[in-house]
Amino acid sequence: MTQTRRRIVLVTGASMGIGACCAAYLSERDCTVYAASRSAAAAPGVVPLAMDVTNDTSVSRAIATILEQEGALDVLVNNAGFGVAGAVEDTSVEEAVAQFEVNFFGMFRVCRAVLPVLRRQGAGYIINISSIGGLIAIPFQGFYSASKFALEGLSESLRLEVRPFGIRVVLIEPGDHRTSFTGNRRRAAMSAGSSVYKERFERALARMSADEQGGPAPDGIARLVYRVINHPDPRLRYTVGPWAQRAAPCLKRFFPNAVIEKIMRHYYACKQGPEPV
Repeated sequence: MTQTRRRIVLVTGASMGIGACCAAYLSERDCTVYAASRSAAAAPGVVPLAMDVTNDTSVSRAIATILEQEGALDVLVNNAGFGVAGAVEDTSVEEAVAQFEVNFFGMFRVCRAVLPVLRRQGAGYIINISSIGGLIAIPFQGFYSASKFALEGLSESLRLEVRPFGIRVVLIEPGDHRTSFTGNRRRAAMSAGSSVYKERFERALARMSADEQGGPAPDGIARLVYRVINHPDPRLRYTVGPWAQRAAPCLKRFFPNAVIEKIMRHYYACKQGPEPV
């Protein structure tokens, strides 16, 4: 697509972390960026936009605002999300629903609101920020992984449906990065009590947190997003982050499940009984 103007980009979950980094990076290139979040906080150089991805009216109003101001929308980066940690048995239905409401249905709401605009234009990009945890499940993050597995499946289907309209749908699957995601992770309420999973959960959570805070800054994700939206025919999936984590989904394809499970149990120290991290 030949550009005669700055591209108009919407980034959700853009008040911090990956979203804020992507918004700032794209705004320094050839993009006018609308940084959407519930708080409407944004870095200098980007346009703050109030949006709650769990609310249809809020999403519709935000898209209308962009169209009133710009008359177009070229790129959607679906990044809004958070994590719930806890054993599956310790997670309430309400907590699981809240996880899906943001990570999956929030993404779906924004896609559904944006698609008519991109179809009329005959071009556009939808970048859905998934996770390597959406390719290989992580113990004690079952509903986070489930929400990302669901996002992966929907994105595959959507990509096939909208390609004839000139719309490119892409999944970006980060490994662990150093962001505010760690501090904002919610624990299932029952995990704080005398859960039979407590000791193993705490070891696994300590490993997750250490990997995240010891990981790279999210700049590489922002650079990847920019490369994708400048490619006329990008791939469906791009992983980004520590090489060992990027290799894990490949191992899953080629090794028996028993081998993968053994590796995961050992790595996250979630065997039964005391075990040092």
